Amino acid sequence: MDPDGVTFVVPPPLQFFLPAKKRYAEREMPVDGTSTVGHLLAAVGVPKTEVGELLLDGRPVDPAYRPRPGDRIVVTEVCQPQPAPTSPPRFVLDVHLGTLARRMRLLGLDTTYDQRADDDTLLEASLAEQRILLTRDRGLLHRRALRWGAHINHQAPDEQVREVLERFAPPLHPWTRCPACNGTLLDVPKREVEALLPAGTRRCYETFRRCSACGKLYWRGAHGDRLQGIVDAATG
Repeated sequence: MDPDGVTFVVPPPLQFFLPAKKRYAEREMPVDGTSTVGHLLAAVGVPKTEVGELLLDGRPVDPAYRPRPGDRIVVTEVCQPQPAPTSPPRFVLDVHLGTLARRMRLLGLDTTYDQRADDDTLLEASLAEQRILLTRDRGLLHRRALRWGAHINHQAPDEQVREVLERFAPPLHPWTRCPACNGTLLDVPKREVEALLPAGTRRCYETFRRCSACGKLYWRGAHGDRLQGIVDAATG
C-alpha cells in the first residue's frame, strides 16, 4: 500500500471495469487533497452507478469525501434488487440494446428506445422521466449529471434480460406493451380490424390486440411459441 496515496479494494465483479492489464483486487491512486473519492474511483474506471458503499475502516464514506494519504477504501457492489426512482421502474436503453428493449417490452416493462438517440438525448430522457439508463457504454455511466443507470455486462439477449430482472426485480406484465413502440396493448374485437388482416390470418385467428399509440395489430402467430418461451423463462 502506498503510504502517500489511497488504496481502493475492488471486488471481482467490478474488476471488469478496470483496464485489462490492471485487473487486480487493489488499485492505488495518488492523493492531491482536492480530488474526491468519487473522482478517483472514476479515474480507476469503475462507474458510479455500479458502486454500492465505499467503506473506510468499515464505515461508509460519501463519494464527496476527500481521501487522506494511507486511506484504504473497500468498494462494494450495488445491492440487489436495487431501488429504482419510480415504482414500477422505467427504463431507457442505448442504441446497442434494441433486442433487449423489445424483450423488456414483451414482458410489460416501460422501456423507451430510439436507435437514433445520442448520449445527450438518452441522458435527458433519463433525468426528465426518471428512467434508469441501461447501456454497455462505460463512458456514458460516468456522466456527472446521470442519476440512475446500470451497465449491461452480457451481449446475449437472454443473459441481458436476466441481468435486468436480477438487478431491479421489476414486476412483469407480459403481453401488455407494444414491442415496436412501448405503447399499451388493448384487446380489440376481430370485427373492428377484420378488413386490415391478411386472408390467412383472418381465417385462423380470433383474438387480437392493438397498440394504443402506434395502432399496430398483434395476434399469436408463427412466432408465438418462441415469444412465449422468452416470457416463460423470465416469469419462471
